Amino acid sequence: MKTSDFYYDLPEELIAQTPAEPRDSSRLLVYHRDEKRIEHRIFRDITDYLHAGDVLVVNRTRVLPARLFAYTMSGGKVEILLLKRLGLDEWEALVKPGKKCRIGTKLVVNEELSLEITGITETGERAVKFYYRGAFEDVLSRAGTVPLPPYIHEKLKDPERYQTVYSKENGSAAAPTAGLHFTPALLDRLRQKGVEIVEVLLHVGLGTFRPVKVDDVEKHVMHSEYYEVSEEAADAINRAKREGRRIVCVGTTSVRTLETVADMGGLVHAGKGETSIFLYPPYRMKCVDALITNFHLPESTLLMLVSCLCSREEVLEIYRVAVGEGYRFFSLGDAMLFL
Repeated sequence: MKTSDFYYDLPEELIAQTPAEPRDSSRLLVYHRDEKRIEHRIFRDITDYLHAGDVLVVNRTRVLPARLFAYTMSGGKVEILLLKRLGLDEWEALVKPGKKCRIGTKLVVNEELSLEITGITETGERAVKFYYRGAFEDVLSRAGTVPLPPYIHEKLKDPERYQTVYSKENGSAAAPTAGLHFTPALLDRLRQKGVEIVEVLLHVGLGTFRPVKVDDVEKHVMHSEYYEVSEEAADAINRAKREGRRIVCVGTTSVRTLETVADMGGLVHAGKGETSIFLYPPYRMKCVDALITNFHLPESTLLMLVSCLCSREEVLEIYRVAVGEGYRFFSLGDAMLFL
């Protein structure tokens, strides 16, 4: 299967630059897989499609202020994007321009924070060690900014709009954006209806948004990301599976987490670690029954993952319809529900 098989044409004006207000007022494209039927709704209408007994799986990760600007001893400016914590003071990071940052290079962010390049990975990322006083998270909150994808050119008025309302644990370089549509009130309505909400964790890193640069899909290597599935979460999901209830994932990060820990019977096992799982057709989901997701970039691993729920041809047709209907695309855009 070729990467180009997942290409679609998207007018630039459909790339959302600002989020919908309120969160649950974004549009929702509903795709009924058995009937191959599309409906056009508003996100808050999702209560019409989730039923008592459904398990809604959300990713509780929180986006770090992971974008930093630093300076070399000679005054050169360097952009740093923190990807993954390696130790107490050590991180894996994207560094631009990389040519200025060989091993041993020292950089200064401000009077509170400096760092040193301590290593280079096989794929060109840097290992960096930070020097600071006090609590690192406090220092980072003052020095860094929440990183937005490069296709978003407008500054968010409220950085919290790039966090889900249920985010709890710092560690991501990007938001699990399907969850951005939920409000506390909408979640309460779902609970009152009998929908069970279960949290898992996957810290979003380079694996989620790195572009596919090879022609042959199978040759793409995913960057690993940290995940956790608690005993409580696994028990709730497995109880639902045994009782024939649906597992509805919010976002591709929740899908990747569950499919990492699921056995061939669809039951999941509690645990934590690194996952580099790459889902693309003809893979079929072991645990996940339905998915809430945003519209993804052409030729992306996320578009490939969504195609595992039905077929590549169906997904591309859905996207063609969405473009024709003027849906807003990508991180701050509208949503889809695959049933």
